[in-house]
Amino acid sequence: MDKRTVSLSKEGIIDMKKIGFTIGKFAPLHKGHQFLIETAMKEMDEFYIVVYDTDLIKNSVQERADWIKKLYPKANIIYAFNSPKQYGLDKESVNIQMDYLSKLIKDVPVTHFYSSEPYGEKVAEFLNIENRIVDKERISFPVSASKIRKDSNSNSQYLEEFIYKEFKI
Repeated sequence: MDKRTVSLSKEGIIDMKKIGFTIGKFAPLHKGHQFLIETAMKEMDEFYIVVYDTDLIKNSVQERADWIKKLYPKANIIYAFNSPKQYGLDKESVNIQMDYLSKLIKDVPVTHFYSSEPYGEKVAEFLNIENRIVDKERISFPVSASKIRKDSNSNSQYLEEFIYKEFKI
């Protein structure tokens, strides 16, 4: 049996607890991230958010996690310090990232991975869980963190007001 949480109802029906997670730098946390988190929290019994360290912005992992906790107090936060800096979809990069991520979530019986990025397929495949893509084409929220970092004033509508005020390039 795998590590998923299973319970038996009074009627003898097996109930699989749905536990999802996502990863990100949230540099900064924007409405597209929020849409993904809100979608996941509606669909899952439990949801975890792995917040990676980064030097893309001056806000610390703790500050960025606090943004998430302020908006989603029921979300579970996992801090990703000293994360690998090698990214990509090539086999070596994926193995480095998956080794690191596996250690971070080793005690969490995840069943679903949420993202809007191509790496979602690699994460889900590696962990043998369901890949849940949310707004891949960015139709609901045509934004990215890199777009905001380039011009936060013109893209401020994609940030919560308190995040816009605290966001530091």
